[in-house]
Amino acid sequence: MKRWSLAVWFVFPLLLGSPLVGAADVSLPRPNIVFIMTDQQFADAMSCRMGREFINTPNMDRLARTGTLFARAYSANPLCMPSRNSIFTGHYPHETGVTVNNPPAGAFDPNRFTCMGKYFRKAGYDAAYSGKWHLCFDTKDGDTHGFDILTGKATDGYDAKVADGAVQFIARPHARPFLLVVSFLNPHNVCEWSRRLAGREQRLNCGEIGTPPPLDQLPPLPANFEPQKNEPDGITMMRRAYQVDDGLFPVSKFTEEDWRKLRWGYYRMVEMVDAEIGKVLTALQEAGLEDNTVIIFTSDHGECAGAHRFNQKTVLYEESARVPLIIAWKGKTSGEVSDKLVNTGIDLLPTMLDIAGLEIPKDLPGISLLPLVFDKPVSSWREYIVVENNMAQGGEVDGLRPRMQGRMVRTDRYKYCIFDRGQQRESLVDMETDPGETLNVAADPRYRDVLSQHRQILAQFSREHHDKLAAELVADPTRPIPFTDTGATETPRDAKTRVVTKRVPET
Repeated sequence: MKRWSLAVWFVFPLLLGSPLVGAADVSLPRPNIVFIMTDQQFADAMSCRMGREFINTPNMDRLARTGTLFARAYSANPLCMPSRNSIFTGHYPHETGVTVNNPPAGAFDPNRFTCMGKYFRKAGYDAAYSGKWHLCFDTKDGDTHGFDILTGKATDGYDAKVADGAVQFIARPHARPFLLVVSFLNPHNVCEWSRRLAGREQRLNCGEIGTPPPLDQLPPLPANFEPQKNEPDGITMMRRAYQVDDGLFPVSKFTEEDWRKLRWGYYRMVEMVDAEIGKVLTALQEAGLEDNTVIIFTSDHGECAGAHRFNQKTVLYEESARVPLIIAWKGKTSGEVSDKLVNTGIDLLPTMLDIAGLEIPKDLPGISLLPLVFDKPVSSWREYIVVENNMAQGGEVDGLRPRMQGRMVRTDRYKYCIFDRGQQRESLVDMETDPGETLNVAADPRYRDVLSQHRQILAQFSREHHDKLAAELVADPTRPIPFTDTGATETPRDAKTRVVTKRVPET
């Protein structure tokens, strides 16, 4: 992948009136970075993207209005722990070994994968973290991950406490530039909300959202509510496994009204976290730090909220895999929208290092987004991204506890997916004519050349990035591979637990 020379940014302050400096020049002020992350937010779940009829997110909209919004940003793996460990190390999930909500077999090696906080602390930044962790680094080992862990004092919900910790940090005197991570939980409470709608007693630990309104005031079903036509049979099997009555996502008996209530609740949770984001933005303004602070906003993965009759993440459909990404710097960004392909798991860390004028390690596979942030012409950009998944949270179906892994190749026009289980393991969608992914054309002879091209792309990726599974998938892409019994699924526990152990959060 092409890298952007730091020398380019040595002259950027002259062009932009910016305090941005190169790694070799630490005498000039370097910008603060506030990295705001929600949990389980689909890319378009903001009123600036979908209008205000059913959702209102003034603070996210404000960032989009003043920043650069990346309309085609994707999670490295649409599940909490794999995505977050990629973001904070800059490496693909197959490299870190974190592909489910468990540390990898044989343990995660923090000495091999440098954490974001450590890069910045070593460079003279103060690095602080408020909120959900879900990383393989031990929170108590600050020398390894590099962050000071913040604890807010608010008592009116988990995210209120996260915001309070961030606001307290911003209000302190700062003798050095800082990196502040603000990691919210919502709209993740949609998991508990769906189980409540299914009849279980569930607590919403970020706060209650009220009672759904009458049917005629609920959001409509998504246009792609029904399963994809010609959907890979492995996806059909995993939908059944994920939605068993005693499982984590018991929505198989949902009526259309239930699905619409789920969407209503989801939008309320996005609005709740938007209000907490507003507290952080206000704190920056009141502290007089806006002019020298870059704000990066994203989510670890999305949420299907009824698309293709799914209510969670992990699958490679757009609502699950595509995430919001906005980078805003007051006075230097101005509401641009980029359609360049971005993988947040590998691109955010190089971008943040670049913003701070720090050297980007050669072993990081991502690309700095800084030219796109400032809407500068680029002679070329990547032609594709690859997203990974590992569906391991299903229950028992037909006497089996199925698991399935896959890879997604997103090019400018097409999306290709291939899985390691099923009779028909591939899907191909023309995203230009079918953005809702309603029709799989992998078996259509008119797309034979396109299908072959995307197989070749994944094979090339497997060689360049030592992805053994990707190589196996495309070695014989038409061979049926039956499901086998894994004998186990992930073990749920409280999602807000801070230190990673062998047990894992629910979602």
